Amino acid sequence: MQIRDLPYSDPGDPDVRSGPRFLYWLGRNQLGGQTKALCWGLLHQLGIAGMPVGVGLAVQAVIDRSGSRLALAGGLIAILGIVLALGDTMLHRTAVTNWITAAARVQQLLARKTAELGSALTRRVAAGEVVAVSTGDVEKIGWFVEALSRFAAAAIALVGVCVWLAFYLPSLGLMVALAMPVLALAVLPLLPRATRRADEQREKAGKATELASDTVAGLRVLRGIGGEELFLGRYRRASQEVRGAAVRSARMWALISAVQVLLPGILLISLIWYGATLARDGRIEVGQLVTVYSAVTLMLFPLRHFEEIAMAYSFSRPSAQRAVRVLSLRRSAREATVEGVTPSGDLYDPATGLMAPRGQFTAVVCGDPDQAGRLAERLGGHAGTGEESEDGEASVTPPSVLLGGVALDELPLEAARAAVLVQDKDPVLLSGTLRELLDIPSSGLVTAEAALEAAQCGDVLSALAQASPDNGGDPMRTRITERGRSLSGGQRQRLALARSLVTDPEALVLDEPTSAVDSHTEARVAAGIAKLRRGRTTVAFASSPLLLDAADRVVLVHEGTVVAVGTHRDLLRTEPRYRAVVTRETDDEAAATSGPHGVGEVPAMKNIQEIEERA
Repeated sequence: MQIRDLPYSDPGDPDVRSGPRFLYWLGRNQLGGQTKALCWGLLHQLGIAGMPVGVGLAVQAVIDRSGSRLALAGGLIAILGIVLALGDTMLHRTAVTNWITAAARVQQLLARKTAELGSALTRRVAAGEVVAVSTGDVEKIGWFVEALSRFAAAAIALVGVCVWLAFYLPSLGLMVALAMPVLALAVLPLLPRATRRADEQREKAGKATELASDTVAGLRVLRGIGGEELFLGRYRRASQEVRGAAVRSARMWALISAVQVLLPGILLISLIWYGATLARDGRIEVGQLVTVYSAVTLMLFPLRHFEEIAMAYSFSRPSAQRAVRVLSLRRSAREATVEGVTPSGDLYDPATGLMAPRGQFTAVVCGDPDQAGRLAERLGGHAGTGEESEDGEASVTPPSVLLGGVALDELPLEAARAAVLVQDKDPVLLSGTLRELLDIPSSGLVTAEAALEAAQCGDVLSALAQASPDNGGDPMRTRITERGRSLSGGQRQRLALARSLVTDPEALVLDEPTSAVDSHTEARVAAGIAKLRRGRTTVAFASSPLLLDAADRVVLVHEGTVVAVGTHRDLLRTEPRYRAVVTRETDDEAAATSGPHGVGEVPAMKNIQEIEERA
């Protein structure tokens, strides 16, 4: 795999049983690149290991006053220099390629998982963790994959040089061969503590980043209540904790680096002292001593790869574990088993008993907004990871939502997305022009103009036209800023609704689609949805009488179960729990309007009549 061939046509099915298994899976899927890097690394190490031989031959030739041998040594050094330059260049090239391709594979896996889970991802994993995995953690994982082949080449070179020295000059070679394993493994006892401190630093940094994001996002509110200094103080304390953790982690890695310098230094001093004694006694030649000394000195370079691979693994293991936590999430506990099917029919949730008949506009009322959001998520095929049982320990996976009798969990992701579209309570607008925003996969039956009209986006188009004089006043060519920051909440909500209407899915699920607009606009939006979606299955979670009155049928969900079905006006008269949610009655008001033996009956009817008049 070359960088120009990215992205992968298929990043594969990762092993998400643990972080180390995921790292192994990444390395196994890059055997070609790892083999190339290993070969170039061995060539590079060959150039390094051969230099002492050339230097030793040159020194001995000078001592023996042999010009021919000096020329031979010079030629050998020149060839080794070329080999060293070629190996170093190509090793760097292949190693960086391995880094980038591994990072690209992880990013593609994360992007695929994000598309699979949709908004359910941030409900199961903190948004800050998702950002950390897709940025910093990806780089750390790529670092380990890239360093693996260089470490393997260095380890092979060290073993080879030690064996050669043992045969070349046993008196000094055996000393080096026995000392090298000690030097390579000396830092192992320090790694667990260094890893723990590095994990602590990353954990505190993540909390500080999350606190900073919350502070920036809520800055307007903080200013309104005068809480800027309070939250800034909290961030300062969090920053100081991160600094302290970083210093403690740096001290540990500095100690490891010091050990990597101290022990080889002791070896070199001992080697020089003992070798000089042997040369003085005439037991070895000066050229041999220079060769061994040069070999040991240059061996310190591949020895550094042991420290690097230890650091890379220490940093990448928790990063891989975080990536595994995201990649192991599934949209359901069941795998897709139905192929080539685009179902149609009634949308039914067995867990709550909610039925949305095909071709009808169904409104759903829930007293708990969080419960409404979870139910909307379920209707989109995200059954979740299960719910706690009464003992708080067991996890029960709810049954899948059915569309036309077919379980959404058993459909391939593409078919499930084409069949049911869920618009969240807080939809996100991506940056780009309005035309690009509405240029999305769809049935082709609903035009952008019709969707914008149904969503009552006339004032939005006028504002965009005024903001784009360079585009001839064409609102479709006006660029929308990131997350629609230049628009009001109601404008963003209506543009998101228009985008959902353009898609024209078999079943459209809307979670509070008009919560940010005024009552007059809300009434027109409700009528526009009912008109444009006539003959198509539409489910809207709402508690506004204006939207509920436009629906063909209304379903009341209480404590996770459907308890009443009917029209808005009928339920107002017959169902106290429905009336309490829609009219925002307090407990005392509800008791007064539904007391025994008809007490409070007239006030209740008066409230209903007022609501009907507003609707």
